[in-house]
Amino acid sequence: MSANGEDRDILKAKLNQETAKASWAELQPFFARGQTIYVAPGLDLVDVAVAFSEDNAAEISLWREKGLVDKVSDPQATQWYDADQTLWSVVVMPWVLVQPERLQ
Repeated sequence: MSANGEDRDILKAKLNQETAKASWAELQPFFARGQTIYVAPGLDLVDVAVAFSEDNAAEISLWREKGLVDKVSDPQATQWYDADQTLWSVVVMPWVLVQPERLQ
């Protein structure tokens, strides 16, 4: 494995360990500052976090075009607030990536 591949694996492991569940109420201050990014449930949150960490604009743009990744909208925020939603979250400064829990 190349050094670059090893670095990516280390980054992915680090981000995986930093991923946690949080209530939308806890995340609202970040939303108020425009720092929350929605990640669709079909994507791997850690893979998206790696793309943000590596500033992979091409991959992020593709996800945005498909509506899979974008800033959290006001209607989403209201819905999550009303539902007392719990989301998976991970910080990739200055962003907080959030993903609704998948239903089993």
